[in-house]
Amino acid sequence: MRIVALAIVILTAVSCSKFTKIQKSNDYDYKLKMADEYFEKKKYNYASQLYTELFPIYKGNPKFEDLFYKFAYCSYYLRDYLQAENLFKQFTEVFPTSARAEEMEYMRAFTYYRQSPKQDLDQTNTLKAIGLMQTFINTHPNSGRLKEANTIIENLRNKLEAKDYKSAELYYNMGQYRAAAIAYTSLINSFPDTKKGDEYKLQAIKSYYLYAENSVEDKKAGRYEQVINEVNDFNDRYPDSQLKGEAERYSTLSQNNIKQIQNEQAKTTNQR
Repeated sequence: MRIVALAIVILTAVSCSKFTKIQKSNDYDYKLKMADEYFEKKKYNYASQLYTELFPIYKGNPKFEDLFYKFAYCSYYLRDYLQAENLFKQFTEVFPTSARAEEMEYMRAFTYYRQSPKQDLDQTNTLKAIGLMQTFINTHPNSGRLKEANTIIENLRNKLEAKDYKSAELYYNMGQYRAAAIAYTSLINSFPDTKKGDEYKLQAIKSYYLYAENSVEDKKAGRYEQVINEVNDFNDRYPDSQLKGEAERYSTLSQNNIKQIQNEQAKTTNQR
């Protein structure tokens, strides 16, 4: 093990010594050649350092486009996504008619996709990724990358949907039924193409029912009416849903509760 470790140290020292010599060279074409070699060998840290030094030297030179292209990818492969996004964007601004411009636009959006965090965290980068991917699709309707772009958008929207569902579920489990009902309804409005629309609507109905059930007496009847209206809306939206029977049950319960409230009110009136 010590021999292996020593060998690694020696190789690293030799490599660093060679790289230092390249950096000190005033032969810019040689430095660019070595930067390209480092890039091809996936030694992106070395390549990036050389491209950084050569960037102002080759600006306006026919070789600048290729240098810029590889420099941007160095940042991407080094997972410096903020820098990569900026360089991909700049590339399209400097070379708008380049054959690589479409790829750079896609990669700019893709860097935000790579920065999209876990479901529970702030989803600003997720929203940016969706927006830029959609712009890419609209701008390049015949691109070979459309399928992948659409898949990425679908995955990101699923993440946002899951995050919002978790929030609604949390309200429900905490007994904040009105907030839960609003959150479930918002899910349907925010994700109209979701396959779980009837599930969310049923949860909203349950939430409104429990909200009514836990209300003060003089508020209950009106809130049970809201449950009935929500069930009617469920039937209009999802006439073929397998959950229709469960939704109707809450309508029946609400109607029975309203009748009971009305009977008790009538008794009270007669006693007077």
